[in-house]
Amino acid sequence: MNDTSNLLGQLKIDKTARQSACPGGARWLLAGVGLLLIAAIVWLLFLRDGAPTIRTTTVRSAPTGAAAAASVLDASGYVVARRQATVSSKLTGKVVEVLVEEGMRVEDGQVLARIDDINARAQLALAESQLAAARAQLAEVRVQLAEARRQLQRSRSLAERKLVSEAALDTAQAEVDALEARLASTESQVVVAERGVLVQQRNLEDTVVRAPFAGVITVKNAQPGEMISPLSAGGDGTRTGIGTLVDMESLEIEVDVNENFINRVQPGQPVAARLNAYPDWEIPAEVVAVIPTADRSKATVTVRVGFLQKDPRILPEMGVRVAFRESEPAQAAEQRPAGVLVDADAIEVNGDTGVVFVVRDDTLERRAVRLAGKTASGVRVASGLAAGDVLAVGDQSGFSDGMAVSIEP
Repeated sequence: MNDTSNLLGQLKIDKTARQSACPGGARWLLAGVGLLLIAAIVWLLFLRDGAPTIRTTTVRSAPTGAAAAASVLDASGYVVARRQATVSSKLTGKVVEVLVEEGMRVEDGQVLARIDDINARAQLALAESQLAAARAQLAEVRVQLAEARRQLQRSRSLAERKLVSEAALDTAQAEVDALEARLASTESQVVVAERGVLVQQRNLEDTVVRAPFAGVITVKNAQPGEMISPLSAGGDGTRTGIGTLVDMESLEIEVDVNENFINRVQPGQPVAARLNAYPDWEIPAEVVAVIPTADRSKATVTVRVGFLQKDPRILPEMGVRVAFRESEPAQAAEQRPAGVLVDADAIEVNGDTGVVFVVRDDTLERRAVRLAGKTASGVRVASGLAAGDVLAVGDQSGFSDGMAVSIEP
């Protein structure tokens, strides 16, 4: 039993020996590691995010010339073509050939389609036959008249010698007069027949549909085999045109301006246009005319605005926004400094100078700039900044040179 008790006693855990095996230095080491972890968490949560969050704006290039003038009125409208047509034939007939597709550019007089010309050719052949018959009849009358005139001359000679009676002479004279009248009538019939041939030739030419001016086909209406008519025939099977032709050189803008502000618009006034499809593209334009009538239902006046430069991106029926600029002499527009544009809340103005804070690598850089005036789009800066610079926006008193910041997303 004693040996068994000794063995069991050796298996017991000595708590005193375990406590002595963990010295006090190790405990301090574990506590230090914990403090370091806590400090790291505090730094991540507070110290790193301690930089103030700011809003920014980008410096923009300032427009020059007439486009730099302040806007006096903004409006919206649509691109329209002053010159467009639904091209059709002059005759009602069946389409046998269509030579155009949508988007195709055509020249003035180019053949667009052909109409069935069988009947027109038959009518032309008939008119030519009638003309030939009239000319043959005219030749016959001329021969008869020549013979009648010779007979009259012989009768006069015989009458002078008292060899024929006066009645025979009168008969010869009447025959000549009748043939002269018949000759005049036949000549008129020949003229009528010639004009009939011209008419039938014109009808034959009208079976060929040609472009009335140079432009682009925007709509194709007819197909081979369909009937076409210059007027509506009242049925779905008859087309009124081959297609729609638009002169792209005649594109302009139509804008409906509220009649309360029409006094701000005048012909020749500079305009900045922006297509809805290309909002960052400013197109120079000018007012062509103010239509001298108002729309009673909408209380608006239509204004025509012409593009000063053409571009294939400008298409009919596109939506467009326009800004009517202040009119000024061309010399003044050329002398206006270009510079850049800055939002008013990103600059501290002091007379002709100002102070901005440029953001570089999440750090503010204080910079003095020289001003060139104010516009509706912002403050114009003549020197000290370049287009594309990023500026801090907000209370300038809270910024300082070299200050670390966090940019608002």
